[in-house]
Amino acid sequence: MVKWFENIPGIWKKAYLLMCLWYAINFAISTFFEWKLARPFNYVLWNGLYLWEALCVLIILIFLFSHWLNRFSQLVQIAGHALGIVTFFLIMGTLSYYFTDYMDGMTYFENWKEFMVDLLNWDALRFYDQYIITVAVYYIIRYFQGLQKEEREKSELALKNKEMQISLLKSQINPHFLFNTLNSISTLINSSKDQARKVITQLSDIFRYALDSHSGKMVKLASEIEFIENFIRIQQIRFGDRLKFEKYVDETCLQLSIPPMILQPLVENAVKYGIGPKVDGGTIVVRVKHLTGAVYFEVSDDGMGINAKKVMDGSSSGVGMTNTDLRLKSYYGPTAALKVKATEAGFSVSFAIPVHEAVQRVEHHQRAIGEERQFQNN
Repeated sequence: MVKWFENIPGIWKKAYLLMCLWYAINFAISTFFEWKLARPFNYVLWNGLYLWEALCVLIILIFLFSHWLNRFSQLVQIAGHALGIVTFFLIMGTLSYYFTDYMDGMTYFENWKEFMVDLLNWDALRFYDQYIITVAVYYIIRYFQGLQKEEREKSELALKNKEMQISLLKSQINPHFLFNTLNSISTLINSSKDQARKVITQLSDIFRYALDSHSGKMVKLASEIEFIENFIRIQQIRFGDRLKFEKYVDETCLQLSIPPMILQPLVENAVKYGIGPKVDGGTIVVRVKHLTGAVYFEVSDDGMGINAKKVMDGSSSGVGMTNTDLRLKSYYGPTAALKVKATEAGFSVSFAIPVHEAVQRVEHHQRAIGEERQFQNN
């Protein structure tokens, strides 16, 4: 019994207690004036208390009856509540008769009938109001519970869609990166075993990082930069002196947590469409600097620029840069979208993450995913 009571939602308990309190005030006032002005007998006060107790019990029954009716059509519910009003009037009227006329010796059916007929005036309206108000409270609570359930389902669906989208984006980014990297070292295996072993070691680190990115956990910027450097070293074996790399990263930003593999598609885009097609090659520059309330990221190159065949790509499947843009906006909002600038002198992609907003958004994002997974596990 105690466990069943604990399982009742708090809003129903509060509604019931407030209704009982409201009627306690009403009964206390009406009973006091009846005792003071009309019938100055102690039993009048006791009768008011007994009727209030009976009403509190009937409120529970009306809630249960309304809950049972709620499974049927509206027409059936209206008919059921019409019958409920009549039944409620008969019960409360009979109790009033019992505590007054019956206790005074008027015990015959004709006495009860006469008493009930006399109630068919303003007293009857009071009983009707009690029933109607209780039913109205029930439907109001159910209405708002329905709205909350609908919003919760929408939020859960949006969260699932976002989680699936991010997982899909990562699954698109990681395989194309691994495929391109393997192509970069395939020609080295036969020409230089030492270089091949070195590249394989670097590739193993890249594999580990890429696979770990599927966990959905944030990574430190320092780890992302190390990952980019391994990628560049492998590409430098392919392109030789044609590919140069520079980085300018504020040390204060190295411990910043960011989504994994955010910079890699930008760097790969620069290699593939900026430096690769250019006969003289060029330099890729990664900049990360701490601004007021934000961290600024930029990947630029002095390669083909506006003469590149493709700009907003970054992968053989055409999803890298676009998906990076979607991932950034998914984590940090639309203000973190990629900004692309292509000129004759080269190409650059930049974005900024508001520091405090970034922390709050990511914590909320990860907490929401964790709660959703816990909900699914339960």
